[in-house]
Amino acid sequence: MLLIVILTLATVVAASLHIRAEYRGPQHHVYTFKPLTTISIILLALHVGTPDPTFYTYAIIAGLVCSFAGDIFLMLPSDQFIPGLVSFLVAHLLYIAAFTSGTGFGFSWWALAPWVVFGIIMFRMLSPHLGKMKFPVVLYMAVILVMAWQAWERWGFTGQPLALIASLGAVLFVVSDAILALNRFRAQFKTARLLNLTTYFAAQWLIALSALSR
Repeated sequence: MLLIVILTLATVVAASLHIRAEYRGPQHHVYTFKPLTTISIILLALHVGTPDPTFYTYAIIAGLVCSFAGDIFLMLPSDQFIPGLVSFLVAHLLYIAAFTSGTGFGFSWWALAPWVVFGIIMFRMLSPHLGKMKFPVVLYMAVILVMAWQAWERWGFTGQPLALIASLGAVLFVVSDAILALNRFRAQFKTARLLNLTTYFAAQWLIALSALSR
C-alpha cells in the first residue's frame, strides 16, 4: 500500500510539472515529465498486479506501454499524430481485451446507448474539419468508445469495485481524447492542454489501479 501511495504521489508531481511546462516552459521539462508520469503509472500497474498477475494485468500493462509510445510520438517537435494515434488505438484494443477477459464481450443497451449518442455528437462536430484525417479519426473514435462501453459492461456484469474504477478511467479517457480532438480539429482554446492532460493522466491511473491483485 505504501508503494502505491508513493507512486501515486510521483504521478501527481510529474503530471503537474508537465502541465506547467506545457504553458510556461521550458520545453525540456515537457520531454522529461510527460514520460515520467506515464512510467510512474506503469510501475503502479506492475506493482498492484503482483504477486499473481492475470491476463487482465498483462493486457493493462501492455496497453500502458503502448500509451507511453503514443505519449512520445505526440510530444515530438515534428507532427507525429498518426503514429501517436496508432499507438493509442493499439492500447485501447488491449484494454478491450482486458475488460472482456473472463466475462466475454458484453452487450446491453443501457451501457451502449450513451456511447453511441456521444459518438454521433462528436462526429457531427468534427466531421467538417477532419479532411483526409476523417477515416483514421473515426476509426480511433469507434475503438475508444467500444473500450469505454466494454469497461461499463464488465462493471455491470461483475459489480466489482475494481471494475467500476476501470469504468471511471475509461470515461475520463474518452473525455480527454474528445478535448484533444476538439482543440486540434475544431477550435483551439487555452485550457485545452490542462483539461486534456488532467483527465488523461487520471484515466490511466484509474485503469492501472484496476489491475490491483485480482
